[in-house]
Amino acid sequence: MDRLRAMEVFVMVVSRGSFVRASEALDTSPANVTRYITELEAHLGTRLLNRSARTLSLTESGAAYYARGRYLLEAFADADAIAQQATIQPRGRLRVNVPVSFGIARLAPLWPVFMARYPDVELDIALIDGIVDIVEEGFDLAIRISRLPSGTHAARKLMTSRNVVCASPGYLAVHGAPDTPQDLKAHRCLGYTYARTAQAWQFVDSEQVPHTVTVRYRMHTNNGDTARAAALAGCGIIWQPTFLIGDDLRAGRLVPLLPGYRMPDIDVLAVYPSRRQLSANVRVMVDFLVAAFAGQAAQGNQAA
Repeated sequence: MDRLRAMEVFVMVVSRGSFVRASEALDTSPANVTRYITELEAHLGTRLLNRSARTLSLTESGAAYYARGRYLLEAFADADAIAQQATIQPRGRLRVNVPVSFGIARLAPLWPVFMARYPDVELDIALIDGIVDIVEEGFDLAIRISRLPSGTHAARKLMTSRNVVCASPGYLAVHGAPDTPQDLKAHRCLGYTYARTAQAWQFVDSEQVPHTVTVRYRMHTNNGDTARAAALAGCGIIWQPTFLIGDDLRAGRLVPLLPGYRMPDIDVLAVYPSRRQLSANVRVMVDFLVAAFAGQAAQGNQAA
């Protein structure tokens, strides 16, 4: 028995929901599909599928085998794609979507290095805050800053950054500092439009107990640098990632608040449509960025 082929047939049966549809997808006969499943179950010594004339369901063993088998088949496909692309020279246009503030502060210095290393790749960098559909908008790659992984695309983590609540010394001299998250209700806050939680700021304390407070915005903006500038001018309290405000915290221009509480960290991700058939341009860019940010997670998490 070809175990890899049997695994492929089993995964296809489960994903398509029937032996007939699996045989059509694999361009073989239903009898061959049945033979593979029977031989696989005999080899494993356990039933993988409960089947009747109308229904098909996984046994407990079948569910575990399907999850692992699907992962292994994707890994084999990734290995094939990498080997096939390894001999292809990166060349042509590469469209990359990046957030404005992160793109200017952290990525802009890297583009000349990449272009020197890959002179045949033409970079098209679009600085856009907010989530775009990279397939619909024609991007090959996007840099996302998110607490959640991409649900529909492949992604590799570049770094992790802390979110820090802070204010200028001038603001604190006039309004004082909050002691608990609930105290933020009495303060002027500056919001970020694209935040998933909007005006509900989320924290955990030292005991990992969650705290959520709905704040009052004096201003909100879709750009982190704009919020930072307003905070530096004493207009209110902000939360922003350390890759944007880390220098201000270290210099004392902004002061971290609520030391007994912490906001959830965020990841910086390189997101692309699929691991399969990955273009040489996307492959070398993702590898380049991963290497460029290697070891910077700890640095990005430093608040001061």
